[in-house]
Amino acid sequence: MPDLSPRRRLLVLAICCMSLLIVSLDNTVLNVALPSMRREFGASVSGMQWTIDGYTVVLASLLMLAGSTADRIGRRRVFMAGLVLFTVGSVLCSLAPSLEALVGFRMVQAVGGSMLNPVAMSIITNTFTDPRERARAIGAWGGVVGISMAAGPLVGGVLTETVGWRSIFWINLPVGLAALLLTWAYVPESRAPRARRFDPVGQLLVMALLGCLTYTIIELPDAGWTSPVTLGFGTAAVLALAGLLGYEPRRREPLIDLRFFRSAPFSGAVVVAICAFAALSGFLFVNTLYLQDVRGFSALHAGLYMLPMAALTLVCAPLSGRLVGARGPRLPLLLAGVTMTASGVLFAALAAETATPLLFTGYVLFGFGFGMVNAPITNTAVSGMPRSQAGVAAAVASTSRQIGQTLGVAVVGAVLAAGVSPAAHTEGFAAASRAAWWVITGCGLCVLLVSALTSGAWARGTAERTARRLSALDEDRPAAPVGG
Repeated sequence: MPDLSPRRRLLVLAICCMSLLIVSLDNTVLNVALPSMRREFGASVSGMQWTIDGYTVVLASLLMLAGSTADRIGRRRVFMAGLVLFTVGSVLCSLAPSLEALVGFRMVQAVGGSMLNPVAMSIITNTFTDPRERARAIGAWGGVVGISMAAGPLVGGVLTETVGWRSIFWINLPVGLAALLLTWAYVPESRAPRARRFDPVGQLLVMALLGCLTYTIIELPDAGWTSPVTLGFGTAAVLALAGLLGYEPRRREPLIDLRFFRSAPFSGAVVVAICAFAALSGFLFVNTLYLQDVRGFSALHAGLYMLPMAALTLVCAPLSGRLVGARGPRLPLLLAGVTMTASGVLFAALAAETATPLLFTGYVLFGFGFGMVNAPITNTAVSGMPRSQAGVAAAVASTSRQIGQTLGVAVVGAVLAAGVSPAAHTEGFAAASRAAWWVITGCGLCVLLVSALTSGAWARGTAERTARRLSALDEDRPAAPVGG
């Protein structure tokens, strides 16, 4: 990538953040609209889970392929293709005649979305080469998640109440088109010096693992532990995982380079990303259903109630980026773990949702924690890795986030479905939500413990050794063609 002026670099960052905005906003807006969708389509809890997880499963499955493909044929080219496909998928979602069609069109969106976030992060990594500048840029990138959380519930509530839930997909059209035109005009093309070979077997195994695992968890409450569906898809998920662990290390250029995981900070970032985003998706899912189905709030009222959480995420995300740049990732990660755990305990042990002051305290704590966690995840995942593998490293981090969102909705939704009456969505909700909140609390505690273990001096030593090995292997590897 050619050297760019400071002003041009900031413009590239803004364009990349636009792509993150529409992808992140899509899920936060959608959560508020779930009860309206359920009423129109007559959907069950599992049906609502699939409107979210159909998207995140496909997204998680394709992110690493998109990252390595962008490194090979050109990041700008893949990024623009993703913008087109995501925008088209959004239009199709707004026209969906049934729940099944909506889930299918959400998967089309996900194919486009898989070409956006990891590729944008790779563009940012290669644009901001100074570590301190890169940390600040990633902090701004993380701040966009806060913007989506702040705007999502409110925008979703306003649109759902005034125009209808289908309009929530229309907002992607102007943003997607603007980002496409600006990318064409201002983002330079870049590729990895040495492209990775495609790994179709690894790609199929990843898709089988995530798809079968998610299907098993979501359908478990209805099908039961001993049903052929549960046993069949559960066994397929285990076999896919065993296949990945056995096949990938034998490839010279695997889809998932397991050598990355020799770095304790990288491994920790993956686990923290899964747990933090599982907590977030579970938090939004259970809160949306509680506020609208149990308290009887409108979509707009529910969105306004969640603004304290979103506002804290918005404020803390750029602060976290500056902390990472100045002091490293340890402090914001530990703060995130403590506050997310404390928020979960308020709801799980003290029934915070039944008392408005406690409810808002829990929202503020969770928003603070989630705002702190995103920037250090990304920075830890890509720092120390060879720049030629930036797309793959960023894609692994993004995949971890999507896996977390998928599992959060699947597990929390399954817990709720097991305790809530299918005929009346409020019956048994209080008892079922207690178990769901303990799951979210466990995710926060995992963020705290793993962060403490993988952000110290020993962990940094493993990262340095891993980076040296990967750089040496990268220099020895013959160059592959990058055209296409």
